[in-house]
Amino acid sequence: MHHWLLKSEPDVFSFDHLKKRPKKTEPWNGVRNYQVRNMMRDQMNVGDLGFFYHSSCPVPGIAGVVKIVKEAYPDPTQFDPSSEYFDAGSKREDPRWLMVDVKWEADFSTFVSLDILRAEPELAELLILRRGNRLSITTVEASHFQHICALGGLKF
Repeated sequence: MHHWLLKSEPDVFSFDHLKKRPKKTEPWNGVRNYQVRNMMRDQMNVGDLGFFYHSSCPVPGIAGVVKIVKEAYPDPTQFDPSSEYFDAGSKREDPRWLMVDVKWEADFSTFVSLDILRAEPELAELLILRRGNRLSITTVEASHFQHICALGGLKF
């Protein structure tokens, strides 16, 4: 099993939005980075767990845990001229961009802020803490996953 950190701006789509969706499930669309697309295509599997990270907000951090419930498939927003994620170069017969479906798995009893993550020496190698890392999805080591869950008040 792999572990992930998925970033979203909470004013666009938050962890609370996910919990209110039918079946608490939502497509993770709009990814327009080849490295992230390749991770979704080649490494993400149904059953993998990830963190839902609120970014670009006053207090960034991890709100809870999600599960990958559908493997990578073509993102329809790439074909929609009215979408902010439209890509005129992508063709239906050879789609460029993919998405996965995520499902709410568990809330943290304690929001794990970026400051909390930075204060933990055991998490020094966490990709989200590296300077200049702007990827919307990153891998998380199993030991980091367990440590962060404990910080949030969960055991997995």
